[in-house]
Amino acid sequence: MSNKQAIQTSVFSIVGNALFAVIKFLAGIFGNSYALIADAIESTADVFASILVWIGLKYSTKPADENHPYGHGRFEVISTFAVIGFLVISATVIAVESIKNIQTPHEGPKSFTLWVLLGIILFKELSFQYVIRQSKKTHSSSLKADAWHHRSDAITSVMAFIGISIAIFLGEGFEAADDVAALLASAFIIYNAYKIFKPIISEISDEQVYDDMIEDIRAIAQTVPGVLDTEKCHVRKMGMTYYVDLHMIVDGNISVIQGHKIAHDLKDEIQRQVPHIADVLVHTEPDRVSVDNHQSLNS
Repeated sequence: MSNKQAIQTSVFSIVGNALFAVIKFLAGIFGNSYALIADAIESTADVFASILVWIGLKYSTKPADENHPYGHGRFEVISTFAVIGFLVISATVIAVESIKNIQTPHEGPKSFTLWVLLGIILFKELSFQYVIRQSKKTHSSSLKADAWHHRSDAITSVMAFIGISIAIFLGEGFEAADDVAALLASAFIIYNAYKIFKPIISEISDEQVYDDMIEDIRAIAQTVPGVLDTEKCHVRKMGMTYYVDLHMIVDGNISVIQGHKIAHDLKDEIQRQVPHIADVLVHTEPDRVSVDNHQSLNS
């Protein structure tokens, strides 16, 4: 169900970004505002980025096969890298064009562009709230990146609003405020790209950053009959799911069959309580008392 939700959310982003790219571009052309045109450029990049997110999510939800025993979750990470690339490219284009416009005298923006921006800011912030909630529900890194696209769009629109307001209300001599706002927006987009990039590197390098989940897994293990304790517990994220390596401690005097059953019960209980865990590899360890007694008998 979470996979379907993630894909539906990415379609929402594609449609929303495409619609507002057109609105911003037309308002920028007819309203003589490069800040809005710059915003449209970012939204156009966002359309392609959201399409890549959609493709990545579609592939990442494919089941495991002989060549991909851990599934296809890494496709989602690849699409997130592409999203970051689009952010950097759009920020660079906006910065270059803003600098050109600052150096070239031009007519100030029209006042109606402010109303367009107010509508865009409201919609984009609501879009961010919706997509970020879905990313948390589905554990999707690419949806989180897409959500921050919406937030960066909202903030660049706020900057454009401020720049256009200065250009309109202060009048002659302040026409470039619109372009300065677009330049500042490009810097913010780069910053957002960095914020998205950092956790993705952690994910792709299997950095252990899932302490809360590990605590939950250990707590669940304590409720399974036959499990005395747990030792090592490693978690890796693969797309929207997680894979767990867990060492459990059991009575060293039980049979292999009993230990095998306890391991299966532990795995089933963890997956029942944490459905986004795709697999649990359980290694069985004897308790210390049993080991010491065995060594005493053999000495």
